[in-house]
Parts: sequence; C-alpha cells; structure tokens
Amino acid sequence: MRNIAAVIVGIVIGSIVNGGLVAVSPSIFPLPEGAEPAENTMQAAIDALKANIHRYSTGSLLMPIIAHAAGTLAGAFVAAKVAGSRHFTFAMTIGVFFLVGGAVMCWILPAIVWVEVTDLLLAYVPMAWFGWKLSGRANLA
Repeated sequence: MRNIAAVIVGIVIGSIVNGGLVAVSPSIFPLPEGAEPAENTMQAAIDALKANIHRYSTGSLLMPIIAHAAGTLAGAFVAAKVAGSRHFTFAMTIGVFFLVGGAVMCWILPAIVWVEVTDLLLAYVPMAWFGWKLSGRANLA
C-alpha cells in the first residue's frame, strides 16, 4: 500500500509543481502580443502557439522545461521518501510517467526542436534520478 501511495502522491505533487510553474510562467515571461488564443479551447491554443512560436522569448521557451523538470524532481523526491521499498524504482516510475506525458505533449503541441529535445532529455529521467538522490533513500532494489 505504501508503494502504491508513493506513486500516486508523487504524481499529484509533481503535477501541482509543474502546473503551478506553467500557470505563473506568463507573469514572469509575458507572451508576445496576439499570442493569447481568442477562445479557451485546446485547438485555439494550438493554433495560437503555431502562429506565434517564432515570437516567444527564450525565457518563455525555457519555462516549460523548468516546470517539467521541477515537477518531476518534486514528484520523484516524494515518491522515494514515501515508498516503503524500492525507492529508486518508484522515483524512476515518476520520471517515466512524466516523460511519457512530455512526449505526448511534444506530439500534440508545436514547438521548436531544441526545446522538445532538451525537455525530453533533461527534464524527466535525470530529474527523477536527482530526486531519488536528494531523498537520501539509497535503496536501489
């Protein structure tokens, strides 16, 4: 039960951290003029992103990577702390979970190739490993 809870809590905490950072991102790095979708639908957001991606600042492009990395780090850390055994396995489970989500989003949303590659290579599995290391739970099995 404790290991199942570790995964669930890790995903919830990671999602909250990720979502929170994504939500505050426009206040840190404002979107370019006209980049806000006219309607509040996924298709409108995709269309607005496609039309304006070339106008986004480097900070705006990096912020989702930072959010994904921080969410994965937090989720993996919590999962490793909560798990009763196999701390590394459960931390990495969080990393793979968020990696799959990131890959799906790369497929759905248009982005710049270097942003997608950086996100997929650095924000998930390495951050899950780092979260496990920070947890102090050295149990690999």
